[in-house]
Amino acid sequence: MEANRLTAMANQIGLFFRARGDAAAVDGIEDHLRKFWDPRMRREIIAVLDTGGGGLDTNAREAVARLKNVPNRA
Repeated sequence: MEANRLTAMANQIGLFFRARGDAAAVDGIEDHLRKFWDPRMRREIIAVLDTGGGGLDTNAREAVARLKNVPNRA
């Protein structure tokens, strides 16, 4: 999937969780990405982060960083 599309999708998920506050939003985004995104999609969004994270909102960026740093987190 195209990196720009994945970035937009991650940011949209972030918008959904934003009302919960930053910490809860990051938790919600990370949980959603783990549960509903295909492993290939997760690898691709991590690659976006690895190349500077261009376009990712702050909360989405933090959630993707968690995916990268704790790959088997439940």
